[in-house]
Amino acid sequence: MEKTQNSTNSIVLNHNITIAERKNIVLTGVKKLNSFDDTEFFIDSVMGSILIKGDKLELLNLDTYTGKLSIKGKMISLSYLDDNKKIKADNIISRLFK
Repeated sequence: MEKTQNSTNSIVLNHNITIAERKNIVLTGVKKLNSFDDTEFFIDSVMGSILIKGDKLELLNLDTYTGKLSIKGKMISLSYLDDNKKIKADNIISRLFK
């Protein structure tokens, strides 16, 4: 993951999201890609869980060493989830894969 040092020499993990024309999405600070399909990506980042919804979404690149994730397709929404929504999303995903 991208790392920087602040004034107290503590390492800080960077988290950025870049969206180009609603077609290309690049995220940094990604800890884990929980699940994905052509309409939804469920991601854990250093700033919390993220849910991306869209059409014809494709995983272009996932680099677990740097924490960089690239997605292409039409993005409809991007949401940070609080703990309650994450638990609900985890339950939905677990029911789908039983």
